[in-house]
Amino acid sequence: MYTTQLDNGVLNAYAVEPEMYLAAYPSPEQQQRYALQGAIATLLVTGLFLVSLAVS
Repeated sequence: MYTTQLDNGVLNAYAVEPEMYLAAYPSPEQQQRYALQGAIATLLVTGLFLVSLAVS
């Protein structure tokens, strides 16, 4: 951690910044998995909404 001290005695602590890198485009298998997760999440939210409407 990098720390500097100002003239009035105040300490400023700076976090170490990680190295930057470019993200890789998801493979077709990952894209299918993301689509499946999105579909399951949509079904879950829709089901919860419908149950809440039925109960109220």
